[in-house]
Amino acid sequence: MKLTPYRIAIIILTLATAFIHFSLLFPDTLFILNGLGYLAFLAAYFAPVPLARQNHRLVKIGFVAYTAITILAWIAIGTNPPTVLGLITKIIEVLLIVCILSDRE
Repeated sequence: MKLTPYRIAIIILTLATAFIHFSLLFPDTLFILNGLGYLAFLAAYFAPVPLARQNHRLVKIGFVAYTAITILAWIAIGTNPPTVLGLITKIIEVLLIVCILSDRE
């Protein structure tokens, strides 16, 4: 798989989001699971595993949906007013969605 600028951005943005979720309220199980979910989708997106490659479109849709659900959950249960880190994380996640949708394979 060729590394394009979008794919490099997907890797960096996903790792940043996962790291932020791992660091939030550690050891909060929900944040740890969310970070692990991001890493699992990143692995499925890029892994040379036949099942993931054959279903790349579904992995892509799942990755976008997972990220969108994370954003919606933050809107529903996040702090009011939102924290700066929360806003930065949501910007990263929106950029991640844009990069995933822009990645052509």
